[in-house]
This record gives sequence, structure tokens and C-alpha cells, in this order.
Amino acid sequence: MADSKDNLLEIDGDGKTDALASARRVLAAEIDGLRAMSDALDGGFTRAVELIAAVEGRVVVTGMGKSGHVANKIAATLASTGTPAQYVHPAEASHGDLGMITASDAIIALSNSGETAELSDLIAYAKLKSIPLISITGRSDSVLAKAADVSLVIPDSPEACPLSLAPTTSTTVMLALGDAIAVSLLERRGFSPDDFRMLHPGGKLGSRLTKAVDLMRSGDEMPLVREDTPMTDSILEMTAKSLGCVGVLDASGTLAGIITDGDLRRHMEDDILAMTAAEVMTTAPKTVDEDVLAAQVLGMMNDNKITSVFLVKAGRPLGIVHIHDILRIGIS
Repeated sequence: MADSKDNLLEIDGDGKTDALASARRVLAAEIDGLRAMSDALDGGFTRAVELIAAVEGRVVVTGMGKSGHVANKIAATLASTGTPAQYVHPAEASHGDLGMITASDAIIALSNSGETAELSDLIAYAKLKSIPLISITGRSDSVLAKAADVSLVIPDSPEACPLSLAPTTSTTVMLALGDAIAVSLLERRGFSPDDFRMLHPGGKLGSRLTKAVDLMRSGDEMPLVREDTPMTDSILEMTAKSLGCVGVLDASGTLAGIITDGDLRRHMEDDILAMTAAEVMTTAPKTVDEDVLAAQVLGMMNDNKITSVFLVKAGRPLGIVHIHDILRIGIS
């Protein structure tokens, strides 16, 4: 541990420190710690990922104190990216929660010192049940590191705390290492946006991953007419569906064009009621396919200053999405 006096900030006559200088020093120290961790990564990290990927059960993440808070977050990140995981408190494990851990699971144990007493029963249980154990620790010669099947050792980087006492740099590095494991597993499994959406149905993340096909109006809800439909009937269809447009189909059922409020205004000086849909429509309308995200459709609407878009497959309309359908789920 570095001499705490070397890290103390200068304090002015009012007993105050420079907050910005303090913040930058903390961030610089933690960035240095992350760089050191990146440089130190070796085959042990690969073995840890392979070990976890082979597990049929869950990944149990554990730690005490600040390491426990980090372990809890790592478990949540793993679970949300396709790796079933849960946090188990090491002290509670000694009082019955070991029953949450099965022989088909793996354990990731966090302890900067590697000598956390509360982990001893959990380590012994892992050995008894032949449960794979991965350690994240700051000491390669610690009890935890030696007991682990794979030990990921954090480089000896100074804590950002000026007293070199409060876990700061070490916990940041642990957290980042957990993210690295989760993302490596995500990429290994080919975890897709659809998978992510399934696990995040609520909140902003869920809405941003909603597909246009999930919001579209289909069947009789679509405003559609044929090319030879009189404009009197076309306007009635537009009015009945209340989307400010009507799609125009050719003889094969392909979307040949669209009539919008703007098209009606452009033909006001003509004898529009005596015309057919084909004579008024705008050809080659903007369309999207069924796999497009609702957020992408909103961007397209904004770029082209339109309020409705047809979803098509092989040129045939599957449905239509209105801008209000997208805004209603919180995408903006």
C-alpha cells in the first residue's frame, strides 16, 4: 500500500479541497488501473469464459462488502445479457443459502485480499461438490486464488482514495472485468437484439428495441384501395381509417403508390372527384420491411417529413405504422 500522505490533497485555508482536481485525480487513477488490467489479461481470462460458457446451470457471483456490491451488479449484467446468474451473499450462504448453488453451476468469487473469511464455507462447498470456481482477487498467493480453478488477478494499482483505504480503483477494475466477461459470453453465444429485447421488455431499452411489426395496423385496419378505385371511394377510405393516407394496390396486390393529404391538396384545382386513385397517387412510396426497429422508422419519418409508413414483404403491404403508434410507447 502506498504511503497515504503521498496521496493527500492540498487543503486551503478554509479547509476545502479543489473538487475538480480531486475528481480528475480519482478518474485518472481508475483509468490507470483499467489500463493495467487490460495489459495483464492473458489466457486465464479465456479459460474463465470457456468454463462459464460450458456451465449448464447458473453463474453464482459472490463477494463481501464493496466486493459484494460489485458482485451483485456483475450477476445482474450477466443475467441481462443471456447468462443466467444470481448473487449469493457469502455470510448467508453459511446459513442455508448454499442450497441455492448446485453441481451444475459455476461460482465467481470476488475479494481484493483473497482472504475474506466469509468466503471460506462457500469455497469448501465448491470443492466438495466439484463446482467450478473462478476468483477475482488482488493477490495471486491468496487462499481464494489458490483454491480457484481459474484466478483472475487484478494488478496492484493505487486506490483513488487519498488514504489508500477505501476500495475505489480495485472495485472499478473488478466491475469492468465482470463487464468484459459478460460481453465475451454475449458475443460467444451470438446474443441478438431480439434476445436483449426479450429480457428487457420494460423501460427505455425495451421500447427502443421494439420492432415496427409489433406496432403495425394490419388487415382491415390498413387503408387500401385499387388503382382503378374512384377518388370518391378513396377519400372515404382515407377518412374511415384516420391515418391521413391510403395505399394503392396494383392488379397483383403490390403497393404501387400512396395518396396523402398532400396529394389531395396538389390536385384541388383538378376535377379530383372524377379521377382514379392511380391518377392522384404518389408512386414508389417510402416503405420498410418487417425486421426494422420502430426507432428506425421514426427516424425515417422525421427525415422524410411523413407520418405513416407501410411495412411490405415482396412488395405486398403487411401493415402500416403511424407516428403516433411509435410515440405512444415512449420512443422520441
